[in-house]
Amino acid sequence: MNRSRRRWPLALALALVLALPACQRPEDPLRPADLVPRPQLVAALVELHLLEARVENAAMKPDSARALFLAQQKSIFWSNQLTDSSFQHSVRYYGTHGKDLDDIYGAVIDSLEHRTHRLDPKRPPTPPRPY
Repeated sequence: MNRSRRRWPLALALALVLALPACQRPEDPLRPADLVPRPQLVAALVELHLLEARVENAAMKPDSARALFLAQQKSIFWSNQLTDSSFQHSVRYYGTHGKDLDDIYGAVIDSLEHRTHRLDPKRPPTPPRPY
């Protein structure tokens, strides 16, 4: 009986050691076949964030606002030659590479700030954000 008590923690430790690698995220996830290039993704994200701001500022019921956003989102995807799945796959892929997504959103922020400054030249530019 004493011997079986000693084997139980050893068996549990062995099971954990064997199971841990399965829980870890792979170092380099597979690149999706429909990966959207960064400049194309940046352009789509800028348009989507502008759309989101317009919809949020519209005096609409939440259901109507959501329906409008989804319809306009399809239009943005079509104009940027994207599919919903290619957009989702690309954001997920770039999201697993933190530096890539930081660079992409840095470009999105710069583009949105440039548009803001172009609309209101008297407004001082926003100081750069530390990345």
